[in-house]
Amino acid sequence: MADLLDFSSRVIDSGVADAPVNRVTQELSELRDDLAIVESFSHSVVVDSGEGLIAFDTSAGNTGRAVVEEIARWRSQPVTHLMYTHGHADHVGGSREFAARWESPVVVGHSNVAHRFDRYERTNNWNLDINLRQFGGIRADLNLGLVTDDDDPAGDFAPASSERRWRSFLPKGTLRPTLEVDDHHSMTIGAVDIEAHHARGETDDHLWFWLPQSRTIMAGDFLIWNFPNAGNPQKVQRYPGEWAAALRAMAAMDPELIVPAHGLPITGTERIQRVLNDIASALEYLVSTVVNLMNDGATLDEIIHTVSLPADTLALPYLRPLYDEPEFVVHNVWRMYGGWWDKAPSRLKPAPDARLAEVLASMTGGPDALLTEAERQATANDLRVACHLADLAGWAAPDDPEVHQRRSAIYLLRRKSEPSLMAKGIFAAAAKESQAIVDANSGADTDKD
Repeated sequence: MADLLDFSSRVIDSGVADAPVNRVTQELSELRDDLAIVESFSHSVVVDSGEGLIAFDTSAGNTGRAVVEEIARWRSQPVTHLMYTHGHADHVGGSREFAARWESPVVVGHSNVAHRFDRYERTNNWNLDINLRQFGGIRADLNLGLVTDDDDPAGDFAPASSERRWRSFLPKGTLRPTLEVDDHHSMTIGAVDIEAHHARGETDDHLWFWLPQSRTIMAGDFLIWNFPNAGNPQKVQRYPGEWAAALRAMAAMDPELIVPAHGLPITGTERIQRVLNDIASALEYLVSTVVNLMNDGATLDEIIHTVSLPADTLALPYLRPLYDEPEFVVHNVWRMYGGWWDKAPSRLKPAPDARLAEVLASMTGGPDALLTEAERQATANDLRVACHLADLAGWAAPDDPEVHQRRSAIYLLRRKSEPSLMAKGIFAAAAKESQAIVDANSGADTDKD
């Protein structure tokens, strides 16, 4: 117990994360006599109510069994209640393992969880591909690990795993809520009072839980020990303003312990309030600044390249942009208040990318000329421009292995330059996409021989 909370306090008080803070040990640690956490890809937090166990989140489908085994070693009582903070697969996918071990637990979740599960079923392959790309893969790479050592030298993310192996984004047998919550719900389970509070943040179905007797908050993904996942470029709308308001509401409770679903638990009211308010302030600044610029008539292009957060804010151990990042949140604020059009007239009804690339290539001397300039820009460290030119070359010559070999090299450079896992993953996927074209054409040449 002391080791985990002492480590958390030391990191926050010093401002230095000298060891991984997002840990995936698959091991259980007691935080109090009646409270434990299993640190998994998404943690499962367990409370002993005196009349059975209450689990807050279940971890993912491929980690749920290990979580269940740890809990069963901690207490002989059954898990009678599962509390979903939200319906993301890494938080609920392990529920099938809980059901296999303990019969018919009550499942508490927001009323939008069921809608999320329905959407996952309708868009299963889309979501599988999003996650593979987000973590650096493409459709053909069925056994891609979530993170490689190259992606994550600090060890701050999950070990290799693959939801693609399940062939279902939401694992088969995932339990649906049997008790649905809307805005607020109070319940007593054994000797434990629990208040469920709804707020939109990373998702529209998120609950955070307040245990008033012990002044404890189960925060779910409102706190992830990274910059908030409020901008993810491939996922549905996030809600950074409402996320900030939820953090302020948590801080106002004067909590003595907060337990997130990713990262370290935090103890001490002042310390918890500092963390929550710092994160809220960062989100509020992005929202207000973007909206003010929109009201002033700025384009999305102008806003993206104008709005940023101070380096010392992003250096805080619970705000490092190692997963999501502020630039992506700017996009989401624009999308929320301004729709999908970025105010560039040509992009309202654009030409096909391949047609535009074909015209520009013919004007500049062909795909080779575009790539030569792309490589020059990359050498000058303007990788944004380099990637635009590399894409144009690739679209103009979709089957040319030499073009795609050079495009792949530029995107690998871009990947290495980026801090956030989301950007790294998408740029790595672009490199692999071109490399697949190179490999396919190499195979075709071999067959001819």
